[in-house]
Amino acid sequence: LSLSCPLSRSLSLSSAPPLSPAPLSLSRPISLSPPPTTSHPLSLPPPLSFSLSCLSLSLSLFLDIWDVNMLQRPDEVNTPQHSTHLYASDHLIVRRGQEFQLKVTFDRPYKPSDDQFAVEFIIGGSPQFSKGTYIPVSVAKDRQSPWAGRVVDSTDNVVTVGITPAPDCIVGKWRTYVAVVTPYGIRRTRRDESRDLYVLFNPWATGDSVFLDDDDEREECVLNEVGVIYHGAYDDVSERPWNFGQFDYGVLDACLFIMDKAAMPITNRGDAIKVARKASAMLNSHDDDGVLVGNWSGDYTYGVAPTSWTGSTEILLNYSSSKTPVCYAQCWVYAAVFNTFLRCLGIPARVVTNFYSAHDNDGNLKTDVILDENGRIDKHRTKDSIWNYHCWNECYMSRPDLPQGFGGWQAVDATPQETSDGMYRCGPASVQAIKHGQICFPFDAPFVFAEVNSDVVFYSRNPRDGTLEPVKVNSRHVGRMVVTKVPGQDARHDITDQYKFPEGSPEERTVLEKAEEYGCHREKATPLEADVELDMPLMEVRVGDDFELKLKFNNTSDQARTVDMYVSGNVVYYTGVTSSEFLFKTPRVILDPKKAEKQVMEVRSQDYMRKLVEQANLHFIATGKVKETGQIITSMRVVTLHTPKLSVEVSGLAKVSEEMMVTVEFTNPFKFNLEDVYVRVEGPGVMPPKYKHYSLITAGSSLTWTEGFTPRRAGPTMLMASLDCAALRQVYGQAQLTVKP
Repeated sequence: LSLSCPLSRSLSLSSAPPLSPAPLSLSRPISLSPPPTTSHPLSLPPPLSFSLSCLSLSLSLFLDIWDVNMLQRPDEVNTPQHSTHLYASDHLIVRRGQEFQLKVTFDRPYKPSDDQFAVEFIIGGSPQFSKGTYIPVSVAKDRQSPWAGRVVDSTDNVVTVGITPAPDCIVGKWRTYVAVVTPYGIRRTRRDESRDLYVLFNPWATGDSVFLDDDDEREECVLNEVGVIYHGAYDDVSERPWNFGQFDYGVLDACLFIMDKAAMPITNRGDAIKVARKASAMLNSHDDDGVLVGNWSGDYTYGVAPTSWTGSTEILLNYSSSKTPVCYAQCWVYAAVFNTFLRCLGIPARVVTNFYSAHDNDGNLKTDVILDENGRIDKHRTKDSIWNYHCWNECYMSRPDLPQGFGGWQAVDATPQETSDGMYRCGPASVQAIKHGQICFPFDAPFVFAEVNSDVVFYSRNPRDGTLEPVKVNSRHVGRMVVTKVPGQDARHDITDQYKFPEGSPEERTVLEKAEEYGCHREKATPLEADVELDMPLMEVRVGDDFELKLKFNNTSDQARTVDMYVSGNVVYYTGVTSSEFLFKTPRVILDPKKAEKQVMEVRSQDYMRKLVEQANLHFIATGKVKETGQIITSMRVVTLHTPKLSVEVSGLAKVSEEMMVTVEFTNPFKFNLEDVYVRVEGPGVMPPKYKHYSLITAGSSLTWTEGFTPRRAGPTMLMASLDCAALRQVYGQAQLTVKP
């Protein structure tokens, strides 16, 4: 039976959930059907016999819904309480496990004894109550719901409803309806996109799997939009700012699109473990047309050089609009954009940098360096590489799938290195499990363990039969230092002790034995230490400078020693892969008993400048053979050439909606021209990403770029800029400002 009857212009009457988003006409048929099954939360009495005029009269006795106010404005109750006031969005954004409020205006005062209504929330294309994708929330105490509901206030015709999403509910964009139960069906609001609701993870709620009980770390790892990426060498650390931009307009939708693109089941999107693991695969373009295309070749003709990006916003918005991977990324870009994704959805996250990170070691704990019979490195047979640094992420969550104690910080990595379960992804791996050698637990703990615990083993190759004999083991080089940003400060936090025990300690030996039980093999041989010590001291060098390479020898024996040395200087990518050799020396050093000696070698800029590749890393390795004992001595040094800085200055009244200006200045200090130069600038809450192209900056000349911007919100923030071209990478600058309301 279907009868037509005019209804309120914004309402429909039906007995089933609103599965179709199609717009409704001003007049919609009233559908009278048998009662839904008992699994339907809004049960109705059997249909009655009536006439059309009787129906119209009867409906007037029941509540009619005039308005639904989601209270989404930043100055209203919800967003400040849920710490979502920074999101640039027209919709209400809340965190699960915590009450939010909305106001429903009826045509008359609400009577709890006579009236029945519910607020319905729907996500996905085929909502079902049993799968948690259709959630009806009743304010009646005798009606149970996965989400709690109550009447906070009822004044005149307006009812304020408090709703608490379950702390494990699905994270994403929910559609909202209000339904009134009548004997003739359910009177329900029409589909209105302005009432859509975003529900996020909640590190403030004790019942949420991502609960983090530390105010400073929550503030940093969820709400801070500006981060620091650490790079360079462990004893000469460089840093650059990054705009995570997790609150920028469109970024939240882009993050949800990533899960849609991955065809991630809606029902899995409330599980932080599954979300982080899926995202670690989707942030790279291998396998699944994910967000970023990796490129370590140095040729970025068809995209943006990884060193040129200043933030995540442009990358995520480009991906969500084009539906195709963005070019290009290297490890810190993957980590930074992954950090944006996690923080945007409410999962506490931070970028970490591991200095001297072992890679491609096939699950063993060795990085092999092959020497010929004279102690010179055999570059053709040495295949393993050690990255000068590698960035990944940590996210904070409980791990109910692991034994107690392995929750907390989890390592996740989106840089495509090795496959895991058939896809390029890594983690989440418990940092506690890694530290204690419990690498049998999911996910990918052996790989991360090896990145921070591998030994560098030097082998001497017998030219007659090709056999390899270990002649030196360096157990301290890999995983030299793991760092992240200090919460609330622009300072570096050394977290190496969270990944491993001190080198040489009894605890470390126990951990390595435990890891070996799970299949990680290491070199057992312990070659005698040479009685000649070799060291290359730290050097701070600017791009284009001549400098001195110093080798310090110390003879600890009572006899004279003669050392035949091989010293090689190479331009390398930060992944440790050699681009070209620019220096090779073979000095013979004679050492008196119990004496120290210093050798100095001149390094000229004209030798390395024309061979430089991105990030301007020089790698020096010295190996030598002691003539009297046959012992091998080695030393390695990475020199990160320091680049000039950008000048970034702001002018104008720092006030919301008042135009300001930013000026970026740079002077080319070199004797050569810079060609095809890109300058980028952006700032969270104040300036969207912008860039400018310069075809040529001649030697000694300067550029000045002034751009206007209008702050959209108050508070402290930062403008950050980069300059990038093939001849000069990693040139950055920044300016702090505080915007007044």
